[in-house]
Amino acid sequence: MMHSLKISLQASAVLLAAALTTGCNQANDTGLEYAPEMYTSIPYEPLSQVGANRINPMGINERTPAVGTIPRGKLAYYTHIAKDDVETAETTLKNPYAYTKTHLEEGKVLYSRNCQHCHGEQGDGQGPVGIKFKGVPNYSAGAYKNQNDGHIYHVIQWGRNRMMPHGSQVNPEERWKIAMYVRALQLGKGPDGLADMVKVGSPNANVPTADSTMSSGQMKTNPTKAGSNEMSKYPGAGDSARNGEAI
Repeated sequence: MMHSLKISLQASAVLLAAALTTGCNQANDTGLEYAPEMYTSIPYEPLSQVGANRINPMGINERTPAVGTIPRGKLAYYTHIAKDDVETAETTLKNPYAYTKTHLEEGKVLYSRNCQHCHGEQGDGQGPVGIKFKGVPNYSAGAYKNQNDGHIYHVIQWGRNRMMPHGSQVNPEERWKIAMYVRALQLGKGPDGLADMVKVGSPNANVPTADSTMSSGQMKTNPTKAGSNEMSKYPGAGDSARNGEAI
């Protein structure tokens, strides 16, 4: 009995050694994989290294973007402004989008989705959340009615006081369009202020420019074609598939 057990143990040891030796012969062989689809993605994934590149260092396919590269769908907003330095934002940031009817209506839709629950439909801080937590300003009162596009853009991105940052929720283009609509709410007429910001068909609509109001509270007007009903020539304008239409 003991002899047969000894022989069995020796045979098992030999088989185990043979299996281990065989497995070490091919270092690149992963061996048997259970449910391999869980390890290796069937479709190509971003930054996946499919094959070696004979030109690039170390055979990599992906390269670091050139200095100054702007991602698709983004704006050239690389000037660093500290999140608390809203005064610099007022004087530095310029709205690249014209005050067209299309842009203002997109801004209205974006405002209703991202801002209205706190700031209210009229921009008076009487949204459902604003009423409960208090401290939400009225856009048409005090210094708030004179804040310019750059100020509003910066606050949307970084937040201010009790308002949390929204830079991860709305992209740069959407921030500018929301800022445009907030300028309409500053008139104290709620959504009806949009019509005053855009004189439909007028080539000389009297609308604020991006730097029309500063922290000093002084306002100036600028006769410009920016307020006409013409379609914008800027990329991404009137993207109803993404931003929707005004109600």
